[in-house]
Amino acid sequence: MNFPILSAVTFLPLIGSIFILLIKDSSDKSINNAKYVAIFTSFVNFLLSIFLWFSFDTSTADFQFIENKQWVRGYFNFKFGVDGISILFILLTTFITPLCILSVINSVKERIKEFLIALLVMETLMIGVFCSLDLVIFYLFFEGGLIPMFLIIGIWGGPRRVYSAFKFFLFTLLGSVLLLIAVISIYWITGTTDMTQLLLWNKIPKEYQYLLWLAFFSSFAVKLPMWPVHTWLPDAHVEAPTAGSVILAAILLKMAGYGFIRFSIGLFPVASDFFTPLIFLLSIIAIVYTSLVALMQEDMKKLIAYSSVAHMGFVTVGIFTLTKQGLEGSIIQMISHGLISAALFLCVGVVYDRVHSRLISSYGGLVHITPKYAVIFMIFTLAALGLPGTSGFVGEILILIGAFQKNILVAVLASLGVIFAAAYMLWLYKRVIFGKINNNELKKIYDLNKTEIFILSSLAFLTLFFGFYPEPLLRTVDISVSELIRNYEMDLTFYLKEAAK
Repeated sequence: MNFPILSAVTFLPLIGSIFILLIKDSSDKSINNAKYVAIFTSFVNFLLSIFLWFSFDTSTADFQFIENKQWVRGYFNFKFGVDGISILFILLTTFITPLCILSVINSVKERIKEFLIALLVMETLMIGVFCSLDLVIFYLFFEGGLIPMFLIIGIWGGPRRVYSAFKFFLFTLLGSVLLLIAVISIYWITGTTDMTQLLLWNKIPKEYQYLLWLAFFSSFAVKLPMWPVHTWLPDAHVEAPTAGSVILAAILLKMAGYGFIRFSIGLFPVASDFFTPLIFLLSIIAIVYTSLVALMQEDMKKLIAYSSVAHMGFVTVGIFTLTKQGLEGSIIQMISHGLISAALFLCVGVVYDRVHSRLISSYGGLVHITPKYAVIFMIFTLAALGLPGTSGFVGEILILIGAFQKNILVAVLASLGVIFAAAYMLWLYKRVIFGKINNNELKKIYDLNKTEIFILSSLAFLTLFFGFYPEPLLRTVDISVSELIRNYEMDLTFYLKEAAK
């Protein structure tokens, strides 16, 4: 295929944001035009990514649709490509973004043009992360996403938005400085930042791997986030507008998970093997501790934010089992969590727009007033606790199977997360949906409108579809995951033989 489809998918939202920027007028007509441009751009981009998926050859582990252009002559190339792992995250990004834009239309009242521009720029930067096959390009896209998210939280957030925005920015920036040093070091050691060459040759000496792995880990651990550097996430979620929380939970966290799979395991096999016990320890603490903290929350957004940290603990356990089931499970868990957490934050946004409160105590008895909302919320509550028949179950069961192969104790402790998830999610649902109506303001609210039904039904359909039939996801990642594990084992064996000489 000669058509640069990856560049098209990546930069189309940016072109859409430029069109919105050119709309100078602030009249209602101009604002409506900006909304139409944003919806049209994001929807077309989703269709392009669907075409990309159908054109993708699942029988090979090679990178496909490669685009390679000289950027800084003799040093760095602008190189794009996708494999079975990255294409799913591109699909997730292009699917979630138009739903976010639709949710914004009625909820954001001020500076809506600027908000839409920030969302579209954000989409470009996130897709760029999953397409990049050069470390420098990856770094630019990976860190570039900080800026629009910082603005989304800091301008359109809640009362403590400035504090939360700066906390988010400083936490992630601190890790990123070390990532930049690591990228420079890799170029200095190997003479290239081309991922295909680095993965093929794997010529990073063993003595450098440990420090480089820790540098990459510092950035990914903050972004994921892992315990104990997770504290920025609940604050960011609570203060961010609904669309910001959706993007943050559904896609931004997955960039770090993708980074662990692509870079930590791919480039530093010896260090990955050495630090696996550390990852397991931090993941188990994250699963157990943040689940218990979630049980104590009075704010709906904070509860869902802590549950995200626990679910990401499952993901890191799955990745570092380095088994086929564990890795495939972690990828499906990330896709699944992207759908479910997006839906849960949208559900909170629906009632917040009507009542202007996120406190659980402000609700109760919604089943009597908003039955459609109660049904939709129930689907995602059950999906979040990993009920069989939902996509959440598929990811978690595969991760636990992989963990049992690697370490039985880790698997047993991780499975506690399933029990805790049931506790805090069902507790949340009971207090919000059932019981008596104690708040008189609730009697005035109305059920889901057509736009909200469309958004939440789309997410519910995919959550249930992949719960019953995960084959399309598994088929897409299968060969790429097998190749990743094979290369990891070969590289590890090579380094061990070298050490034995």
